[in-house]
Amino acid sequence: MHVYGPAHLHGPQAINPPHAARMQHPAPAAESAPIQDELHLSEAGQLMSKAHELPEIRWDRVNQIRAQIADGTYETDDKLRIAIGRLFDEIG
Repeated sequence: MHVYGPAHLHGPQAINPPHAARMQHPAPAAESAPIQDELHLSEAGQLMSKAHELPEIRWDRVNQIRAQIADGTYETDDKLRIAIGRLFDEIG
C-alpha cells in the first residue's frame, strides 16, 4: 500500500498487489535426449592433424640423398630392381 499524503485518496485496494508472484503449478518437464558434444573437422583440419602425426624429417638423410642425386650415384641398377620388385608386390 502506498501513502501519498492527505490529498491522494484511493479507493479500496486488494491486499496482494498485481505484481505479486502467484503460485502456479510447474508443468512437468518433458524427457529429452541427453546432450552430446560433437566435433566436426574440416578437410584441411584433418590434413593438419595427420601432418602433426608424421615423424620428424631426417635432414641428414635428405642432404645425403640430394648429394647422391647431384653426383649421379643415387640411381643404381640394384635400387631399380628393388623398387620394381616392391611395385609388383604391391600391385599383385
